[in-house]
Amino acid sequence: MSKLSKTDEIQFRVRYGETDQMGVVYHGNYAQYFEMGRTEWLRKMGFSYRKMEASGIMLPVISLSINYKRSVSYDDLIKVRTKLVNKPTVKIEFDYEILNENDEILTTGNTVLAFIDINKNRPTRCPAYILDQLQD
Repeated sequence: MSKLSKTDEIQFRVRYGETDQMGVVYHGNYAQYFEMGRTEWLRKMGFSYRKMEASGIMLPVISLSINYKRSVSYDDLIKVRTKLVNKPTVKIEFDYEILNENDEILTTGNTVLAFIDINKNRPTRCPAYILDQLQD
């Protein structure tokens, strides 16, 4: 992903422990898959949750939605595509697609996270260092 890209993609194989008795990914694991995509999106932009927290910013999820279209199963090779929805303010929003090896969409989702000042425990504006990286 280039410095200015608003979309990123990661790929991995579903592990056995992520599935239920039927061999299908347990529904609660999709939030973790979205987090993996979001974390790598931030990392490729030059940030990490660790660095943000060290600078006094937390980024909790305040909204999560998931739309299951097709099952994801043990040992499937999947991609999580993470896309920034719009320019961050006090919130940052991402859309997600989980795709199989044939690029068929299996799951879609969305998260909204809030920038929180750790010391004040109050919402705050998106840090300038993130906005600077997103300039076109």
